[in-house]
Amino acid sequence: MLQEAASAHTAARGTASSRGSDRCALGGPGAIVSTTTRSFPPPSGRQFEIRTGSYRAIVAEVGATLRAFAKGDADVIDGFSIDDRAAGGRGQVLAPWPNRLGDGQYTFGGRTGRAPLNEPERSNAIHGLVRWLQWQAVDHQADRVTLSSTLPPQPAYPWRLELEITYELDASGLTVLTTATNHTDVTAPFGIGFHPYLTVGTPTVDTARLLLPAARRLVTDRRGLPTGVVGVAGTEFDFSRSRPIGPLQLDTAYADLDRTADDQAIVQVASPDEREVVTLWLDGTYRYVMAFTGDTLEPGRRRRAIALEPMTCPPDALRSGTDLIRLAPGATWSGRWGLAVTSGAP
Repeated sequence: MLQEAASAHTAARGTASSRGSDRCALGGPGAIVSTTTRSFPPPSGRQFEIRTGSYRAIVAEVGATLRAFAKGDADVIDGFSIDDRAAGGRGQVLAPWPNRLGDGQYTFGGRTGRAPLNEPERSNAIHGLVRWLQWQAVDHQADRVTLSSTLPPQPAYPWRLELEITYELDASGLTVLTTATNHTDVTAPFGIGFHPYLTVGTPTVDTARLLLPAARRLVTDRRGLPTGVVGVAGTEFDFSRSRPIGPLQLDTAYADLDRTADDQAIVQVASPDEREVVTLWLDGTYRYVMAFTGDTLEPGRRRRAIALEPMTCPPDALRSGTDLIRLAPGATWSGRWGLAVTSGAP
């Protein structure tokens, strides 16, 4: 049933466009809430609701964060309340690098970047620089919203980068289109990731089923920085066929993803009976998927959902150069990923 859902979703994507109360009907903490009676803006800023058919989503102004996404009464992501800020990277955009940057320091093209260590216990800078910025809405319609942000040259990233992200809903689910433009007279390094926590309604991820067809995974040190790459076939990290996650703790980047004929990678989380299936798809620009079972989150959030994070490059890419995007002066990069839900009998 899982593979059939993936095939049906891939076919549907071929015709897709690219462009109250705190829980409401979303069934989780990331609900649609009117801010008209609030004295102050919510921590995540203005809220942009989009919907079509049974799909609904909320994108927050701070960080262009995907705060909530649901189909009908069922949450697709484990979001956060309008009265909270994103924690654990929840729903955030990770740019101009995803995951960890060791010691927060790197050199590229003769320029050195020094980023604050926001994971000080591991001496890392984590998840980039744009997730706490206020983004500007440049287009907001019933089924889509586009936000933009310009990252000015600074000690952590001495290039000018313009980012634009469109979240769009259609009958097949959510599509996220990102463009990045280098407004500097020299080549700029770039990487991006996204951090949705996916849920199929299970109390913990232990009984949820995971399908993540990939040939290899990154091995990391105690700081979470890559030290090598190993095969996953026949190991506890092998999810080439759907199976329960069980007690396995994942904070693992997968590489060499299986691809369809149109270069999409398909990752799925399913309920134990496979009646609910959430499909993450990503185009060829996203070469890695980080799987995180949330074992280090605050106690009430641990193992409640699995973060499946599309990434263009591995952790520490600004230092290693591995699969780092190199944007020429004036050049624009673009990439797409998305989420869909299949419900019903297996």
